[in-house]
This record gives sequence, structure tokens and C-alpha cells, in this order.
Amino acid sequence: MRFATTVLPPRAAVLVLLAAIYYPLSAGAQSAPRSVSPEAKARMERAHRAAERAGRPAADIAGALTEQAAGIRPRADAAPGPIPRRNFIDDRIFGRIEKDGIPHAPLAGDREFIRRAYLDATGRIPRIEDLAAFLSDADPDKRDKLIDRLTASDEFVTRWSYYFEDLFRAGNRMGFGKNLFHYWIEEWLRLDRSYADVVADLLTQGGKSSHSSPGALYFARDFVKALDDPEQPDAHDLVNRPDSVDEFTITYGKVFLGVNLGCISCHDGAHHLEQVNLFLTGKTRENFFQQAAFFGKTRMLMNWENGFQANTEYTVDDVEPGYPTKAESIVRVPRWGGDNTPRFILTGEAAAPERLPRDELARLVTADLQFARATVNRIWAELMGFGIVEPVDDFDLARYYPDQEIPEGWSVQPSNPYLLDDLAKDFQESDFSFKHLVRTIMKANAYRLSSKFDAEWKPEYAAYYPRKFVRILSGPELHDAVAVATSKPGSYKSGDGEAPLAMELLDPAHADTETAEFLRAFGQQSRDEMPSRTPSSALQAMLLMNSEIVLDRVKAAGNSRVEQLLARRADDRVLVTDALATATGATPDPQAVEAALDRGLVKRIYLATLARSPLPAEMDIALTALGKDRERGLENLQWALLNKPEFLFNY
Repeated sequence: MRFATTVLPPRAAVLVLLAAIYYPLSAGAQSAPRSVSPEAKARMERAHRAAERAGRPAADIAGALTEQAAGIRPRADAAPGPIPRRNFIDDRIFGRIEKDGIPHAPLAGDREFIRRAYLDATGRIPRIEDLAAFLSDADPDKRDKLIDRLTASDEFVTRWSYYFEDLFRAGNRMGFGKNLFHYWIEEWLRLDRSYADVVADLLTQGGKSSHSSPGALYFARDFVKALDDPEQPDAHDLVNRPDSVDEFTITYGKVFLGVNLGCISCHDGAHHLEQVNLFLTGKTRENFFQQAAFFGKTRMLMNWENGFQANTEYTVDDVEPGYPTKAESIVRVPRWGGDNTPRFILTGEAAAPERLPRDELARLVTADLQFARATVNRIWAELMGFGIVEPVDDFDLARYYPDQEIPEGWSVQPSNPYLLDDLAKDFQESDFSFKHLVRTIMKANAYRLSSKFDAEWKPEYAAYYPRKFVRILSGPELHDAVAVATSKPGSYKSGDGEAPLAMELLDPAHADTETAEFLRAFGQQSRDEMPSRTPSSALQAMLLMNSEIVLDRVKAAGNSRVEQLLARRADDRVLVTDALATATGATPDPQAVEAALDRGLVKRIYLATLARSPLPAEMDIALTALGKDRERGLENLQWALLNKPEFLFNY
């Protein structure tokens, strides 16, 4: 990591007096004998470690983090009074809260709500002009109208394209095809194409992946390489096809069904998963073979171009005879045979023999309620702090409803299974409209609760969603929040053009060294692994204090926010003098004019950075700093605000 070599003037007094400058918040933990290759053994161990996280108290973690974060920012402008129920989400959430006598937070005020809505819908904080327009709007439906406007914006497409490219791991393994994949994702989001049709493309497309079939890239990226030196230039021996099919079966099981099939790709569930996943204890490795067999006819040919293997260029077709249940494996225990009839693991339904198995897979997956459940649960977790089922990719369908026969020591997995079913069915009825799903959640008053909670907080309350849970901004969100707050975007090479914001990058790997380090520190992964939550760390605090990403942007140079505010001081002086003269009927005292101008500077910096006005004590401290050296004081003030924990959270 490269640290700044030029540092702004001493700011210790600003830090001490403003208080609550960034410190790490701990979110808890994220916390028959056969020969097995070391790589296969390592994969098995990783699969079991992932499965063992099924009992991880995500709700407790979110609740504890929110309780800590609530204590380090001023009281929100929450709206007291009863909470109206606006849709079926509110009926389920508040009905359960009332039934069990659980206290809940009030509705968030406008300042809290607008910042939350902008970050969730677009990945950006609101600009000063957006904030001013919203706060001055007296329309009682302004929140719904804001959500409609945000979800119809290009920024919405950019934010969620980035999300899905992380989820689909659209990185270097897609080669040049990731550009095609990026534009394809943007297009279906912009058109609000049925997500079921999108997933069908991801499961069924073929052809030369990097040039004509973006969907085929999703399968091709899971290739398992077989040989480094091909025997023939047609490259049939470059890919271990059965292992590649297995890897992709695990991938789409997690992403589209929320079920982790990794363990049963190596062994039966019985006598292995009784303490991990009850549903999978009843499944066998042969069941996994049958699920993998939907891709039994499918192969990926690593393209052979100009005498060299192009290990990110593939042709995907369907000419193989079927899934080989006795084929050798590089990455897992040896296959020992079994039935290779394509059969859906959730229902046991076999593929229609006259149809292409992959087409049947797309039909079976997208028609099953579990597909809709898994999808809405992921988006619920993104917008509400944690999933109704956690981990989001490890549903245990044998303990989904309270009336199921659940062994002693186990409990129902979803915090609210009937709400999750309602969300899933509503998603189906909307023809799997992603925008409809986001709007439905954001328009519920359950989403609009304040993160402030006046009653004594108890961990068991979290499963009721009686408050809005905070989350730490992702790396791209935080980078772009700094850029918007300081009015100083970047300039990054992205494809054939330039990207001013991190979230507009085609691939985060293309960021410069300092930006890439910043993004990684706040959780951005390489897109080789599934996305996961990143706990806070001392490195994050160090970067915010010392990185040029922050230091360069708070200086009164380069058309930054600070420079702009100082440059307009002469024009503002005329306006303030005229306003004071009109109000008092006398010529204003020059010192009063200068004091009013300084108060305006402080207020604008606060609004641009934290989407709120300064408290009286904060104003006094800031004015003292500006009185000593206006330019350096304003630089130091914005630096301090960017380093407040309040800036780091979406609350």
C-alpha cells in the first residue's frame, strides 16, 4: 500500500473536538476409504467449513453492529407515531411484532431516509441539491416518488450491474468476454427483463462465449483445467469436463437455489451432515451426479488460437453422450459410478428425454418456488441488513416451516418463512421483475424504520426487523461516496473509455494500485470467489486517514468541494450582506457577514458529506478551526467528517 507523502496541517484539535473519529467496530465473526488428492481434500474441507457457518447468528451480528453504530451519531430526525402498514411486508413484520409485544423504532426522518435510499438504490450518497429538493418537498408521497425515480435511473443500473457481476464472478476467468457480459447485464437491468429469462440464458446459452453468447460465459468461467500441453490443436484435452460440470452445478445451486451442494459432490449426506444441513442428509452423491447430469451433454472447448491455448476463450456446445459417473477427477474424490439420468434434486423430477437437458434445467429451476425464495432472500439481505435465511446460499429445506418434523436441538431456519414465501410469490407474479422487487421492499415501512432504537435492545429482537440495520459501505460505495462528497471524481481506464467512479469500472481489477488497495480493504474481491461480508479492520481506518483517495480530494485544489466553496465566497458575501440588510434595515457589521459566511461553509460541508446539518457544538468547533485558517480549517473539517464512523455506514 502506498501512503501519502504530503499531509495536511495538524488536525489533532479538530479530531478531538469533533469526536467519534473512525475506530474499528467489531461485527463479530464473519465470522469407504479412497485415495484423495491434496487439492480435493482442501476443497472438501472448504465446503464443510462453509456449511458449518449455517448456524452463524447473522441477525445477532447485524443487531450488535447497529447498536454500536447508533451510539456514534446524533439522534435521527425520526417521525413518532403509529406505523401505517403499506404492503404485505408490513403486514407480516408489524403483525408479528404486535403479536409478540416487541418494541420497534419510529419511522426514519427525511435526512436518514434519503441517504439510505440513494445508497441502496444507486450505491451513491445524495448530492446537496438532491438533498435540498427532497427536504423542501411537501408532497406526502415524495418517498415513493423518490424510489420510483431512483430505480428508473442509470445509476440504479450501474449499482446493480456491479452487484450481479460480483455475484456471477465476472472477472478475469471470463477473459475479453467480461465486457460483453457487463453490457448484457446492464441491458437486462435497464429493460427490467424477467430475471427468470436471464437465468435461463445463463443455464442454456452456447456458442463462442467471449464473442456471441454472454450467458455461456457463466458456465465457461468454472472450467477446471486438465492439461497444460495439448496433444492436438483441437484442444479436447485442455478441460476436465466432468469436474467443470461439478463446479458449475455447485455454483448455480448456491446462486439460483440458495442450496450448497458442495458436500454431496464428494460423499453422501448421511453420517456427514447431521449437524450441518438436515435436508442434505437425505441426499447422496448419486443425487448430485443426477443434478450435474443436466450438463452431461455439454462441453466447453478451450479455444486454440494462433498455436496457443486461449484459457479464457471457449466454445460451449452440447454433443457429449452424458455425464460420466466413473470419470477421473482432479479436484474431488474418485467417482464410483451411479445413475446419470438428469433429475432435479429438489423434487426428483427427471428431464423430459426429448428435450435438451439444459433447457429442462432452466425450466425446473425457474419454476420452483425455491428459485424465487433464494433470489428475494439475497436482495432482502442487501437492503435490510441480513437475510430471512442465513447464510443466503445455505437453505436447509428440511426445517423451513414450523409444522415440519424437526429433530430436537434444531429450530426453524428462516426468521419469517411466510414473509419469505410472500416475497417469492409476489416476485413470481411480477414476472420476476427485479425493479418491482426492489421497489416493493423499499416502499414498505419496515424498510423505512429508523436505525435508532429508543427501547433497550435485546439480541432476540433482531429476527423481527424492528429497526433498520446498518451496514458498512462496500469498497466501491465508500470510494464513490468520498468522490461525491468532495465533488472530485476519479478518472479510471475502463474498457475503451474512462470511468469517474469505482462502481462504473468494468472490472475492479483495472483500478490503479492505490484505488485497488482501497477497494480490497473494504471488501472488494477479485471475482474469483463468491462475494462475502468483510469485517471492519484497523487497515480500513489507516487508509481513510492516509490514502491519497481521501487526502487529495479534501485539498483546496483540483476543483474540489473545498475549493469550490471558497471560490464562491465573494458572490455569497453579496447575497449575505443584502439579506442581513433587508432583515435588519441597517448596514450589516462586516464581522457578522464573515461569521454568516463561515457558518454557510460549515453547513454545506456537513450536508455534502453526512447529509445533515452540524449540531450547535459541532458548528462552534468548526468555526473555531476556520477562524485560525479558513482554507486549512475547511480542508481539515472535511477530512475529519470523511473519517467519522457516521460516514462509513448506510443507516
